[in-house]
Amino acid sequence: MKKLIVLCMALVLFVACKKTKKEEIADVREIQQYSIAQFMDNENAFANGYSSDKSNILMTSNRSGIFNMYTTPASGGALTPITKSDSASIYGISYFPEDDRILFRMDGNGDEIYKIYMKDGDEIKALTPTKDVRALFNGWAKDGKSFYYASNERDPKYMDRYEMDLETLTPKMVYQIEEGFDFAGMSEDKKYIALLSPINTNDSDLYVLNTETGVKTKVNDAVSGNSPQDFSPDGTYLYYTTDDGGEFSYVMQYNLEDGTKEKVLEREWDINGYSFSENGTYQITFINEDAKNTLEIIEVATGKPLKLPSFEGKEITSISFSRDEEAALLRVGGSHTPSDSYSYNLNTEEVVRLTENLNDEIDQEDLVSAQVIRYKSFDGLEIPAIYYKPIQATKENPVPALVWVHGGPGGQSRQGFNSTIQYLVNNGYAVLAVNNRGSSGYGKTFYKMDDQNHGDKDLKDCIAGKDWLAAQDVIDGERIGIIGGSYGGYMTMAALTYAPEEFAVGVNIFGVTNWLRTLKSIPPWWESFKDALYTEMGDPNTEDSIRLRKISPLFHTDKVTKPLMVLQGAKDPRVLQVESDEIVAGVKKNGVPVEYVLFEDEGHGFVKKENQIEAYGKIKEFLDQYLKGENQSTLDNKKIKGESIK
Repeated sequence: MKKLIVLCMALVLFVACKKTKKEEIADVREIQQYSIAQFMDNENAFANGYSSDKSNILMTSNRSGIFNMYTTPASGGALTPITKSDSASIYGISYFPEDDRILFRMDGNGDEIYKIYMKDGDEIKALTPTKDVRALFNGWAKDGKSFYYASNERDPKYMDRYEMDLETLTPKMVYQIEEGFDFAGMSEDKKYIALLSPINTNDSDLYVLNTETGVKTKVNDAVSGNSPQDFSPDGTYLYYTTDDGGEFSYVMQYNLEDGTKEKVLEREWDINGYSFSENGTYQITFINEDAKNTLEIIEVATGKPLKLPSFEGKEITSISFSRDEEAALLRVGGSHTPSDSYSYNLNTEEVVRLTENLNDEIDQEDLVSAQVIRYKSFDGLEIPAIYYKPIQATKENPVPALVWVHGGPGGQSRQGFNSTIQYLVNNGYAVLAVNNRGSSGYGKTFYKMDDQNHGDKDLKDCIAGKDWLAAQDVIDGERIGIIGGSYGGYMTMAALTYAPEEFAVGVNIFGVTNWLRTLKSIPPWWESFKDALYTEMGDPNTEDSIRLRKISPLFHTDKVTKPLMVLQGAKDPRVLQVESDEIVAGVKKNGVPVEYVLFEDEGHGFVKKENQIEAYGKIKEFLDQYLKGENQSTLDNKKIKGESIK
């Protein structure tokens, strides 16, 4: 009898599993598709810090269309605007330590020449007003009576260190940068200064300067990637990360008096941050774990982990303590949802949500989570990537796809939320964000693999990513394009020029197309980094120029045969507008479809909401026409929000 029951059950399971194609398609969950305006209405709001009495929190948000400053009660409530710029974006820095004055920064529509401003009631005052001079906030003094900032006022090439007194609002120079060095930190008693001397884009020499004796001591022994993290609260040690003798960065403790060193923390991935809270009560560690932020916080006195709230389906990716260390601002999110800010009372364990950044018109269930995958490249090297598969993708309904290439060189595609990627995926495009050789986060050997080899093996990694996509049964292997910004834009153009038959279309977002010009026209404040960049890319003033010309797509536009879209900001100081102007003109000579979108009021990245809507909306229109094809595009246009698809 038991055998008969088992046989019947097996028969039922077999019949249940034997579904028709129509039934399999019907199993795909219904989703809504959303417009670019709806995705760009995902708010980008984040906390900058508590007021001196912790009653209010300074916020920065783009809800007005560009970034402005707001305040909200620490107990929760509406955001109240305190600036109303309608041109340049404003980014909050902090409340003053002992009063309600506010620091913020602003540049000229993306030119990256930042100025530091003070808001005192209704009055706004430029604290670093000099024209064409860049200033970057570096933190508050321990006593709360001054703040530090870097500025190239003395010489456009060097970011000297200044201290500004809060009572008189007058600056004084703390340290004048020498050629080949970067200021990298100072002990609270101002006795020791950490200095970096870049060797290449991975490795730097680390020095400690004793300001009382004038003696400068080299800390690292070998050529390695070194980065100062923090001085101990008592001024005894400098903590720094290094990859000396290993693939990933770990934490070293350097005794400032006798020069002895000791390894204090190591993980299986790069440790990207190691610091102490204001009074030294907590020690915070950030780990780049397979393209995702992992946060570890311990109470220094006990060595025990700090108890933090948990968030279902989300993770805490950053933390910022109040000056009295009784409260903390948390950043919480995931690849499938925008990050939100929370206020956490460490004494009462009360959690207050400060933002709800996901547009309430969007159902979070219609968004997809990132999936980390790995594939083999042409030479067997394993390449990590972040995969976003549309919910509606099936074997019966294979979707087009995009290889997404990050910026850099040396950047990394991360597992964070990206409205543009989610928009494309929601509208039926699979996205594979590749971390080709040369990407950070996977060890220094992997990072250095593309040095003076750009447009060759890194491009082959992207092509192998395309091949991985084509092998997925839910992907239409004949409809795969490539997209990227900055270095990713370069890779897009390299693909269309050096491997013109591999990708069906290309979208170049402010990408480098002429390395000779770009390397000669880098912003002056990158002076200390210039030689390091030349080590990786090549020196345009030497015989390297032959290779740089060879790998620059501008000089090979006659090879482009596939539709191209180019997007550019006119204020971009890194990739000049002429780069995009010329590549568009060159490709058009081939009779190839080319669309050019230029924004007069943007820089290296589009931050104004109306421009984002135009830019990313046009990308989808371009892809619908040239990657999906008109028939598929017409079908998808009927599937806008309000009309479910299966």
